[in-house]
Amino acid sequence: MSRLLIQEHPVMIIPSLAVKLGVNEAVVLQQMHYWVMKSTHIKDGRKWVYNTYSQWHEQLPFWSESTLRRTINSLEKKGLVMSAMFNQSRMDQTKWYTLDYEKLEELAGEDQDGHLPAPDGIVTEPVRAPEQASLTKPIPEITTKTTTEKIHIPFSEVVEYLNAKTGSAYKPNTRRTRELIRARWNEGFTLQDMKKVIDLKTAEWLHDSDWRKYLRPETLFGTKFESYLNQKPATKVLWEEEFNFDD
Repeated sequence: MSRLLIQEHPVMIIPSLAVKLGVNEAVVLQQMHYWVMKSTHIKDGRKWVYNTYSQWHEQLPFWSESTLRRTINSLEKKGLVMSAMFNQSRMDQTKWYTLDYEKLEELAGEDQDGHLPAPDGIVTEPVRAPEQASLTKPIPEITTKTTTEKIHIPFSEVVEYLNAKTGSAYKPNTRRTRELIRARWNEGFTLQDMKKVIDLKTAEWLHDSDWRKYLRPETLFGTKFESYLNQKPATKVLWEEEFNFDD
């Protein structure tokens, strides 16, 4: 039998994904998905996997490292792959990767049936369970008392309330905004808590030309969220000139 025929674990993708993204991007996305599903490293409610470009090259040796670098950068620009540095040492520049499964769902929704066909895909090892093969199935969200009931995170309600109070036009599907709201939600804060912070800071900052620019998701729902939530409402000082004693 020829050594050029399949006698080792193949790299497989589904055609519809390759049509949407290109062959290179589809292969790398499937590869990352496989390892993300096996990962036990969880940050901000997501599973992450780390690899150097050299290590990715060992798994996909038919491309050069420069091709892999360009392909991964392309997926990052499309918003399908997210990267971060979680290493304690600044000397360690290993990048961590995860997939934006919500963005992938939007991509899948462009099909008539609303889903990409379930891939048979494996990468350098065989798939061991059906859920590892689906690129359209996101990593489970934090659940309620039962393990099957998903918590609804009110991204749209929060952002629409912020826009209504401040006259802004933030989008609820922006990746960074969703990450911030999800982080606060996972800490146990509620929709009412988020509305309260918006109310408090709007009352304090909206009419101040220097501070109104901070009425934005990255400030309101960032690391100072709990401090904002527990601050006392500003009390208005009434001046004598505000009253008409002749009435």
